Amino acid sequence: MNRCTPHVFVTVAFLAASALLAACANDPTGATPVAVRQFPAAALRGEMVVLAPPVITVDGKAERLSPGARIHGTDNLLVMSAALVKQKVVVNYLRESAGNVHEVWILNREEARLKRPNTKASWFSFGSSTDAAVPANATAP
Repeated sequence: MNRCTPHVFVTVAFLAASALLAACANDPTGATPVAVRQFPAAALRGEMVVLAPPVITVDGKAERLSPGARIHGTDNLLVMSAALVKQKVVVNYLRESAGNVHEVWILNREEARLKRPNTKASWFSFGSSTDAAVPANATAP
């Protein structure tokens, strides 16, 4: 009583060969394209240095990480703040309601080249994300 028919062996061999070809189908230069992540509209840009967690500096000004702060690396995996001590990294970040830095994304080269529309905007804004598109010389209604 043979339960494994030849069709099963052919199917398994075909799937294994397909997986092998897919794994080998990389760019011949070996370079993988760098993905650009989508960030919240309220995210600000800055250079962050972790001094002694939770104490950090953002653009040279002393700041603090919130108790539940998350730091996302360039591969979008979480990074512990102690692993970044004394390293200057370009980041996008969000603040919590108390003013502490709550969420941080370490930028790769492609992301760092992109300009943030609201880099100079205040973090304490009750407006929508489209408010950053209003020209500076616009008058109030």
